[in-house]
Amino acid sequence: MSKLIQIQEAVTKIQSGMIVMVGGFLTVGGPNRLLEALLETDVKDLTLIANDTAYADKGMGKLITARKIKRVITSHIGTNVSTGEQYHAGELEVEFSPQGTLIERIRCAGAGLGGVLTPTGLGTVVEEGKEVVEVDGKKYLLEKPLRADVALIGASVADEDGNLFHRGTSRNFNTLMAMAADVVIAEVEEVVKVGEILPEHVHTQSIFVNYMVKF
Repeated sequence: MSKLIQIQEAVTKIQSGMIVMVGGFLTVGGPNRLLEALLETDVKDLTLIANDTAYADKGMGKLITARKIKRVITSHIGTNVSTGEQYHAGELEVEFSPQGTLIERIRCAGAGLGGVLTPTGLGTVVEEGKEVVEVDGKKYLLEKPLRADVALIGASVADEDGNLFHRGTSRNFNTLMAMAADVVIAEVEEVVKVGEILPEHVHTQSIFVNYMVKF
């Protein structure tokens, strides 16, 4: 069965209140057209897991500007004025997670691990409410896995089975997010026959991809 669907069907997979991961780095490699389509729906009260919140007028940042996001788990928000304004007004909950820690928490979910131990954040606000574990006399924060209901990711090339190639730095968070969500929708630029992507160029395996939307 083909994994290719129309964008209108793709956004119906996302319901209000869901946890949604979004790949990309300041919109690079992100599913930007899918996000535009989601903007036109009635979906709201989403929890967003992403490296950043992009810009107020671009990418996933437009969902925040439109007040469709109630909570964000991210490494930084400085490029999006809307995120900062809503956060300081108490209208948006933001959980800051250092970038390396954030991606490790996502990886842990995909690999079925119970969490990651890291010294990053000890003695800071990042430590608040978290368990401190001592190993061989050294203290670490236990950072728990992050899993999502849906992951929206971007890809440069897909084959008909859903194997994905991410060009250059556009791979960023996409591959690991595909492993850490119940449903994965990939926005792809090009679709080729099975076998046209060399095995060593498959960055995200088809087993993790449920649906694809081509642009």
